[in-house]
Order: sequence, then C-alpha cells, then structure tokens
Amino acid sequence: MFIVLLKFANREAASQWMAGHNAWITRGLADGVFLLIGSLRPQAGGAILAYGESREALEVRVAEDPFVEHGIVMPEIFEIAPNRADERLQFLCTP
Repeated sequence: MFIVLLKFANREAASQWMAGHNAWITRGLADGVFLLIGSLRPQAGGAILAYGESREALEVRVAEDPFVEHGIVMPEIFEIAPNRADERLQFLCTP
C-alpha cells in the first residue's frame, strides 16, 4: 500500500492541466488502484491512497499525471506495510 503526496510546485498553472489531472484520477479509481483521493490542507496539493500495484508500476502511473508531467506538483511516494487495521480495512493488511 502506498501514500502518494502531490505537493504544489506551480499552483498558478494548475487550471491549465486540471481536466487531464482529473481524467488521470478517474482512471486510477476505475483501475482499482486508487482507494482514496483528497486535498492537502491548506491548498498544499493532494494525497492518494494506492493499493494493489507494485511500486514500479505506481511510479509509472504517477509520472503519467499531467500535473507531474508539467511540474504543477512534485510527487512523493511512501510505502506502508500494514499489519493491523480496523476490520473494515483488514483487506489492506499483508498476508
């Protein structure tokens, strides 16, 4: 499981690439890789909880985000090896 932080580097230009960024998010959700999407407050960027894909595949996916491609955000990927969770999230724990 991964947490992806997309921290703004050039927020002023975000509107130009927003449609492509939103399409990229929609693909990640449809593929079942993105479990949760949210904003970093206050207006610092975004965060994604990703699951079910290797780090290498996730790095490729993140690089395809128009916000990343055009320097709107700087991505950081953190890997988590969950071993305890509320029963509702138990599926995230490694076997």
